[in-house]
Amino acid sequence: MLPSPARVWSAWSSLVVQPSFSADLGITLGRIGAGFALATLVGLPLGLLLGASRALGSFFEPALTVINTVSSTIWAIFALIWFGLSNWTTIFVVFMTAMPLILTNVWQGTRTVSAEHLELARTFRMPRRKVLTKIYLPTILPAFFSGARLAFGFGARVSLVAESLGASSGIGYRLRQAADLVQTDQVFAWTLTLVVLMLGLESLVLKPLERHLFAWKKRVA
Repeated sequence: MLPSPARVWSAWSSLVVQPSFSADLGITLGRIGAGFALATLVGLPLGLLLGASRALGSFFEPALTVINTVSSTIWAIFALIWFGLSNWTTIFVVFMTAMPLILTNVWQGTRTVSAEHLELARTFRMPRRKVLTKIYLPTILPAFFSGARLAFGFGARVSLVAESLGASSGIGYRLRQAADLVQTDQVFAWTLTLVVLMLGLESLVLKPLERHLFAWKKRVA
């Protein structure tokens, strides 16, 4: 029931050489990436819009609270009913998990916009579109990036739930398959694969990108 590290390593070594390993890995990453991209395309402009308009923010705040309350497992069940065994099941679940996080962080980031900058924009009769892109957007970038990193991590986790319920390929599907056959070494091997993958993305992509984008920020001693 609890395989030794040597047995898990042996199972992982046998998985890596199989052609289906890279295919399942690519499928899962593609679904996570598509859901995260859609969440960014929707969450970023909506967060800016709600932050720029207090009336809209007050109106949609209860709906955002409801969306954040619903479990990812429930979204997975709805997605399975609506989309069946397809890529859209996982993409939808990742989207519904990541989008509220991005939206909320961007919305909170708009509250740090300088009132003096906004007053100056009104004085010069700057259009609303330019106020959003020239004042709000640069200010909320750190908050957006922080929310995006959190959303990507949550999206990767819930993708396994969605794939285990409504997919015929991917890491989540392989995990469920191994669990059904009580192949605990395979379960640990696939889990290890996901952990290594997320650590690699965090240390090789997300952190270097954050350091590059926000090199102007002073570090606290």
